[in-house]
Amino acid sequence: MNEDIKASSCAIEVRGLNKSFGERLALRSIDLRVSRGEHVVIFGPNGAGKTTLVKILATLVKPSSGSVQLDDIDIYDKPAQIRRRISLVSHQTFLYDDLTVYENLKFYGKMYDVPDLEQRIHEVIAWVQLESRLHSRVDTLSHGLQRRVSIARSVLHNPPILLLDEPEAGLDPHADAVIKDVLASINSGSRTIVMTTHNLERGLELGERVIILDRGKVVYQAAKHDISVKDFRQIFDQHTRISK
Repeated sequence: MNEDIKASSCAIEVRGLNKSFGERLALRSIDLRVSRGEHVVIFGPNGAGKTTLVKILATLVKPSSGSVQLDDIDIYDKPAQIRRRISLVSHQTFLYDDLTVYENLKFYGKMYDVPDLEQRIHEVIAWVQLESRLHSRVDTLSHGLQRRVSIARSVLHNPPILLLDEPEAGLDPHADAVIKDVLASINSGSRTIVMTTHNLERGLELGERVIILDRGKVVYQAAKHDISVKDFRQIFDQHTRISK
């Protein structure tokens, strides 16, 4: 571990986070603390601010005010150092269409100085069940296959923090089933995970703590325990209705 990274039980700490796009306030006074190794799932209707929050955590968007710390370091003080400790799976794959799957993974692996890179590439591509497409160009793959490659890319350097923005959105049933298995495998380790989703059942299955975001505000959060999908759907409907 880099000496500049302090040992801490807190992986992510957000305080008083606000984000405006012109006159539209996308996030309002967000406070969020995620412990190391914790799996947090954020739910919310369209326009709730989920993607904006994830992009801020990934250092892709700057907040209008407030602070975000990772391992006690402000993410905008040392963004390059922080980016080596996080990875993002989103609607954008961050893959190069004119390169093969293998070439993409090798490029990212060299960028992150991944040890035993050849072995690691084969490990992650087996995870997403794409061994037969390793040498296919990305632009020849379906959307679902590209999403699976994106997940392989995201875990290639074994980041301690993984951000997932609706990873299952828009996938066919087979691709969704594969990604469900991959996410369950990712979730079984000590990695810190923050995931957004519309899928209440999937989110409850994978998360340890659930958060509901609506109109840029945290309107509910709780440890999952044994909340049923039916009960949580009622909680979700109640809180998103109240906040409007």
